[in-house]
Amino acid sequence: MSIQPSSRKPRVAVVFGGRSSEHAISVLTAGAVLSAIDRDKYDVLPIGITGDGRWALTTDDPSRMAIADRTLPSVEQLAESAEGSVVLPVDPASREVVYSEPGSVPKALGDVDVVFPVLHGPYGEDGTLQGLLELSGVPYVGSGVLASAVGMDKEYMKRVFSSFGLPVGPYVVIRPREWDGDPAAARKKVVDFAADHGWPVFVKPARAGSSMGISKVDDLAGLDEAIEEARRHDPKVLVESLLRGREIECGVLEFEDGPRASVPAEIPPVTAHEFYDFEAKYIDSAEGLVPAPLTGEQTAEVQRLAVAAFEAASCEGLVRADFFLLDSGEFVINEINTMPGFTPISMYPRMWRESGVDYPELVDRLVQAALRRPTGLR
Repeated sequence: MSIQPSSRKPRVAVVFGGRSSEHAISVLTAGAVLSAIDRDKYDVLPIGITGDGRWALTTDDPSRMAIADRTLPSVEQLAESAEGSVVLPVDPASREVVYSEPGSVPKALGDVDVVFPVLHGPYGEDGTLQGLLELSGVPYVGSGVLASAVGMDKEYMKRVFSSFGLPVGPYVVIRPREWDGDPAAARKKVVDFAADHGWPVFVKPARAGSSMGISKVDDLAGLDEAIEEARRHDPKVLVESLLRGREIECGVLEFEDGPRASVPAEIPPVTAHEFYDFEAKYIDSAEGLVPAPLTGEQTAEVQRLAVAAFEAASCEGLVRADFFLLDSGEFVINEINTMPGFTPISMYPRMWRESGVDYPELVDRLVQAALRRPTGLR
């Protein structure tokens, strides 16, 4: 890997938006990152991916990447052109980004030294973008192909955690061919699961985040509608039992000597919502408790489990690990996010701020970790 010349600042491409249902959340995250990144230390190139997959040059104005009157932003609103597209290099010997407009000569935008991908959900957080960047030989913030894919697919995430001895809750999977081929059998699969573990159950897309497409189902009557809602986001559906306990989150950040855990946070019961859904997170700004009111022993245990989950999935850079603290006193891991939200109300930066790493330092540490890390097998 070539050494960054000292004559210029490292150039960071912040890539956001994307084709998933979490497009707007990614735009919110990009606005926060663009506000925080040190412009004296880095050159910044904002690149948005539209809902249909076009890579576009966008405004570098974080104020336009925010919720306004409960309306979510999009890359289409921020793009400098309705047709122009950005192309990353596919030759590992070059890191030059090119911009082209129909009928015009392509324009070189210069080299990119590191990509900060703040995409959430499929087509960005799931290993697809990471694979493209590996082929291009461009360093990037966050986990590699395998960890990103495992972190996106809740079924295989749970399988990996179980194989490492980490505690996970009961679940059952409905695959596309099951629901499409024999919905009655798929329905019975859930009914049998509920007979063992009880109603209500949570029905969710297997590969989505930001609480998109999740429904709490109290009985068989609401099952079909919940499955169809989840399938709007992902044809594979996960059904989980209700775990009674407190919702605890913990951040993991890669330091020079390895991953460390933040102070944990607690998501208190949200009285205006049945559970911590999309609107509670991003529209109504539900407040978490940072640090979580835990005993010293509980704090140490959830931090241990968070780092263990990071290592089990071969993660890099950062992870937010979400747990349930059951009434029995046991922690159960619910999921990890390999690219958690960085919005002003997001828990990950709040937990690290309380741990002594403020937002600008957090962004800088992630970029520096990416610059230290080689692309390819590692």
